[in-house]
Amino acid sequence: MATYLKAPHRVIDARYLCDYTIWLAFNDGREGVVDLAEQVYADDCKKLRDTSWFAQFYLDDELESIAWRDGVGVAPEYLYERLRAVH
Repeated sequence: MATYLKAPHRVIDARYLCDYTIWLAFNDGREGVVDLAEQVYADDCKKLRDTSWFAQFYLDDELESIAWRDGVGVAPEYLYERLRAVH
């Protein structure tokens, strides 16, 4: 039987800001802004290039991060590494 290990960093709150930027809060208290513009254009994520679609992310309990209705999600560790602190 496989054991599911929770990610050490989990997204616990997220808010759309503008363009491809999202404010995130993690389970360890760290929070800040992530700009995902490079990823949206680098990957095969054509739907996410539409900012009105991009803004419709949700917190996915299984992924412990943000995701979109079309099944695209972002690993919480990736978001944590790209987080810019808000001053």
